[in-house]
Amino acid sequence: MAESGAGGFEHILNWRLLAGSHPFPGPDGGTCINEAASVAAGLPYRAIRSSADCPPCFSPPLAAYALGLNDAMPDGERGRLMAFVLRLSGSADRPEIEAARTRLLALAGMRRILAPLCARAGFADLADPLATAPDLASALALARAAAWRGGARAQEAGGRRLWVEGAVAAAVSRTATAAQRAAEDARCAAEIAEGAAPFLPGAWAIACTILEAALAIGRQAPEPDLPTARGRLDAARARLPA
Repeated sequence: MAESGAGGFEHILNWRLLAGSHPFPGPDGGTCINEAASVAAGLPYRAIRSSADCPPCFSPPLAAYALGLNDAMPDGERGRLMAFVLRLSGSADRPEIEAARTRLLALAGMRRILAPLCARAGFADLADPLATAPDLASALALARAAAWRGGARAQEAGGRRLWVEGAVAAAVSRTATAAQRAAEDARCAAEIAEGAAPFLPGAWAIACTILEAALAIGRQAPEPDLPTARGRLDAARARLPA
């Protein structure tokens, strides 16, 4: 994958990503990932509040996952998404491909993020099977168990004033609940990273590698033309209302 840190494509394209939707880009960029991707592809600028607002050439699950990460990531991490700005437009594919992408986002999130979070909470009997779950159904069954176990442990730890233990267990419950919804809603797959990030160093980087893997399925965006994309982004900034 091309450079994904805050000093990579963020610098090359002279654009900065922000949480939320935006009627117009700010002087330093100031849009979400999908708004920036629309402009870079030469499409009309529009505020994007959900993946349903994206142009039809955007893969719905990929756009939803990217938007979820964009809105949840801290400012210091969000620049990782700039590496994907030129790869979302043109990614839309057949329903079976979009379904496969949704399944991958959910399953990889459980294997690579929920599993180590469970280990952090001391649930090794759930963490190890989750990390090697052979399919989505097996992972979902383990996620249901993790949600229940985490909630029970959080309540017990709170009663004993074990605040850190309780916080980690509550994060497991919250993240495992999101993982169950992720099988149908790709934006919930981003919530897996969001719930784990406070207790799992590297969670945002892992989430970006999961997005990379999902992008590799099915139709690929056209080969990026960096100078043209940067020119479009610069022009959008120049059209700011007075």
